[in-house]
Amino acid sequence: MNDRTKYPFEGSVSRRSFLAGMTGAAAAAVMPMGAMLNPRYSKASGHTVMNMQLGWIVTNGQLGEVVASELGYYAEENLSLEITAGGPNVDGIANVYAERAQLGQVSSSPSIMMARAAGLPIKCIAAGYQEHPFTYFSLKDNPVNEPKDLIGKKVGTNGTARILLQALLAQHDIPESEVEVLVIGSNMAPLITGQVDVVTGWQTNASALRTLGDERVDMRLWDAGVRLYANPYYATDDAIENDHDQLEGFIRATARGWGWAYENREKAVEILVNRYPNLNLENELRAVDAIMDYVFTGTSKANGWGSMEKTKWQDQIDTYAALGQFEGSVPTVEDIMTDSVLKATSSSRPKFG
Repeated sequence: MNDRTKYPFEGSVSRRSFLAGMTGAAAAAVMPMGAMLNPRYSKASGHTVMNMQLGWIVTNGQLGEVVASELGYYAEENLSLEITAGGPNVDGIANVYAERAQLGQVSSSPSIMMARAAGLPIKCIAAGYQEHPFTYFSLKDNPVNEPKDLIGKKVGTNGTARILLQALLAQHDIPESEVEVLVIGSNMAPLITGQVDVVTGWQTNASALRTLGDERVDMRLWDAGVRLYANPYYATDDAIENDHDQLEGFIRATARGWGWAYENREKAVEILVNRYPNLNLENELRAVDAIMDYVFTGTSKANGWGSMEKTKWQDQIDTYAALGQFEGSVPTVEDIMTDSVLKATSSSRPKFG
């Protein structure tokens, strides 16, 4: 099971809640400390160790990183990558803010926007998935093909993803009272048993979707007009300023890993499952083509793996601002993303799509 179906849009810790209840030495222990305990100064076999903090467990979303590590691409950049798993009780953004990790990856771009609005100094440096796989699934005997088809339906979704349904309804002038929302977990069973008319999840989660079979009908959030990035990479302002060379090396190696995986899909999946045997080879082989369709699109074909568009970031800001989701002031595009690392690595990032 892909745990991103459990918490597909990880909440962002606020600066206030992060420090709540912590005083004196306890608070100082989690605040940035420059060189002391900073991973940028760690060494392993002569390589600089980079720790990438996830917001979830390792899944097929890290296929390119695992391949890059296996093929020695990070070593060629004088780097050694460590991937730290997250989960529902781990705040990855807080760990990056506290410099326990040099960079991080969350499942969805709103987490970065919300954290920045709350005062945490982080920015996105690249987008892992050019389009978000979040999808509304229904069945052919009661299909939802477009947003207006949601009227009168029961929608089962994750609690943290409810805001996305609100954004979708608002964009299409559908009153929230016209749709009944039930908070469910990652199980697709409520759709099969008729408890709900629609469930939500990622199109790349082959193991969960297998239960729906050929009767499945998909309506992607992206196609419905709410366009988010998935698996964005982020770092603190300090790391972007002082560790730019290492971040460039990470992006070059990671881009190469994803490029190799794009051209050698079955072998890449085997590398992933050998490294993480808890993953199912059959399911991952079934999912890999869908994953590549999100990682490599027309945007990546023109601008290379990991590219971002400022206009899409602005659209996301506007959507969340209209729904009153920002804790502090509304962030600007410059607050939440930088293309400096992408520009520095433009010649090294594969252009597939």
